[in-house]
Amino acid sequence: MSAKKITPQKKKYQILLVDDHPIMREGFTQLINHHPDLHVCAHAGNAAKALDSLTTFKPDLAIVDIALNGTSGIELIKNIHSRWPEQLILALSMHEESVHGERALRAGARGYVMKNEATEEIMRAIREVLKGEVYLSKEMRSIVVQKFLNGEQNNGRSGIDQLSDRELEVFQLIGGGRKTSQIAAELHLSVKTVETYRAHIKEKLNLRDGMELVRHAIQWMGNHQ
Repeated sequence: MSAKKITPQKKKYQILLVDDHPIMREGFTQLINHHPDLHVCAHAGNAAKALDSLTTFKPDLAIVDIALNGTSGIELIKNIHSRWPEQLILALSMHEESVHGERALRAGARGYVMKNEATEEIMRAIREVLKGEVYLSKEMRSIVVQKFLNGEQNNGRSGIDQLSDRELEVFQLIGGGRKTSQIAAELHLSVKTVETYRAHIKEKLNLRDGMELVRHAIQWMGNHQ
């Protein structure tokens, strides 16, 4: 009687989901777990839980939402990359790719995908990053190539591109109607620190005063949501 042949099981990639919206986490978990070679091993709703989960589960891929309460997704990606340089990270966001895509890559992500993309495209992004490739949409790839060809990656930056990641975060919260004290509480910063960021933003964007900063931020947010 011949021995029964055992078929080796395929590797099941372990994925950590970092998003502060439980419904979003549940939806993406169902989407990902539908694929037999993928498994969501843990959820995290904030940066602290994400770092704990990375230590505990050691996932193959961390999918990180850019818009987290407290520490932003960009800051979390920087933190992850500094601790675990080989960790694969895919940034996920509702925010416009042209604003945050490059920042996410500079922070250490291997890709950036919009939440409103078709499910097929989101899965393609996940698989591209798991293969060690960099994922960007066709539109974003074109922007990156043009900037490289024009020598704008280091020079000639203007407007919003001049803002640091934290300054952009403060700018967006101003555009969302937050007062200085609210921004300080949300980002776990002192009021004085937020005021310093506001001053830097006004200087870089050539804005005369606080009222002009608020108007500009609200208008910009209206155009990039």
